[in-house]
Amino acid sequence: MFRRFALILIVVVLAFNAMAQDTLPKITVTQLGRKALVSWKNHYSNITSINIQRSDDSLRNFRSIGSVLNVSATTNGFVDPKEFLPNLQYYRLFITFEGGTYLFTASHRPGPDTMRVSLTEIASAPKAETQPVVVQKWFIPSPHVYTGKDNNIIISLPDTKTKNYTVKFYEDDNTFLFEIKKVAEDYLILDKVNFLHSGLFRFEVYENKKLIEKHKVYIPKDGQATPLLDADGYEVRNGKSNRR
Repeated sequence: MFRRFALILIVVVLAFNAMAQDTLPKITVTQLGRKALVSWKNHYSNITSINIQRSDDSLRNFRSIGSVLNVSATTNGFVDPKEFLPNLQYYRLFITFEGGTYLFTASHRPGPDTMRVSLTEIASAPKAETQPVVVQKWFIPSPHVYTGKDNNIIISLPDTKTKNYTVKFYEDDNTFLFEIKKVAEDYLILDKVNFLHSGLFRFEVYENKKLIEKHKVYIPKDGQATPLLDADGYEVRNGKSNRR
């Protein structure tokens, strides 16, 4: 009975807040008694996963506390199962997209329950100051060579039937690994076992022997998602880059 009531309450809050709810990459965090509701509107069509993260610091030590089953829903939300009173935790979303790109939303502490605020107050209240989304500080994968859902490497190049592409792979220290002298398919899945280990690798893409891209690709360990990487592809731990 309690679970049913809680579910009804969540649905009511989401519906009531729809007018004031922020659209991704902005989120709304609302205090519901001892719990917090993270909610948002979605206009993206190429999202592959949404993970909710929590930390007692606004910038670091975030851990995933849940994920969303229906990532394409226009209005969505997640209630933190853990109770805090007062709730001084910070919440954010980790969103991944088709092609391997991803972003983190700005982090927020829970605000007051908007069900107790009149519509007039909602319309006239100033927007809370939010931190900007700093996607440019994180690693942006190549659109041509990137990590797939099973941590295999995807090579996606146009018009391979008429163009001569070569892809060379290197260790992070520039030690040569192997090359594909002729990419024969527009969409090619390269098994991760070819790289012998997980971690960061460099690659070069040539078209008719002319270098057209020089970038990096990261292969996570088996069963793990891609960690937070800095702009150069190195893992970030406790807010610091694990650069060699």
